[in-house]
Amino acid sequence: MYEELFARVPDHPQLTRKAGAADAAQRVRSQLRFLGNFMGERERVLEVGAGDAAVSRALASTADRVFALDVSPTILQMRERPANVELVLSDGITVPIADGCVTLAYSNQVMEHLHPDDAREQLTEIVRCLSPGGRYLCVTPHRASGPHDISAFFGDEPRGFHLKEYSVGELAAAFRESGFAHVSAHAYVRGRAVRIPLAVLRPLESLIFRLPPSVRRRVTRRQPLRVLFNSIHLLGERASAGEAP
Repeated sequence: MYEELFARVPDHPQLTRKAGAADAAQRVRSQLRFLGNFMGERERVLEVGAGDAAVSRALASTADRVFALDVSPTILQMRERPANVELVLSDGITVPIADGCVTLAYSNQVMEHLHPDDAREQLTEIVRCLSPGGRYLCVTPHRASGPHDISAFFGDEPRGFHLKEYSVGELAAAFRESGFAHVSAHAYVRGRAVRIPLAVLRPLESLIFRLPPSVRRRVTRRQPLRVLFNSIHLLGERASAGEAP
């Protein structure tokens, strides 16, 4: 699908990177600030849905190794890269790297583009690639304030490039079913990751979803609820060595 898009729109911003360069740089800096809350020394990082690998290339200066994974060879072949960044082509489900070679995986605005069945398979693949105690940080739009694609102009359900938008409860359940031993939710507040107990979020989500869609969107897109319901920041952790999965 993306290859067809790029073939039909050769001047697509993801290919030219001419328009909005300052905005793109700011988005990378924002992601790096958030990731900094979870990164330790000598991390081996997997970026799922790396796109032009701008974040992966930026991570290369502090990470031991970075795997930049995407489904589009057109995007992945665009830029020069540091020696410790490896470009990995995927079918959107499998993660063709060795077992246990990653300490931190990251995706931003990827999960919503996958069919739910494919998403669970990909989660299982990510668990396989993580070392014991490794973590996966997934950032994706929250269903309560969506849809977040062009579908917002036509209805209440995502029907464009977003195949499914999740609640925290739904995504946490998918993480557990895919093999993550621990799952936690976080909010991004002024550059800091603030952990929000799932025991608090789940009942709050239940109340929010009782509202009519138009009211729900209006409420969740305003502060303070926007912090919780604009995007999901979910962290899954693989069992540590010696810990039961």
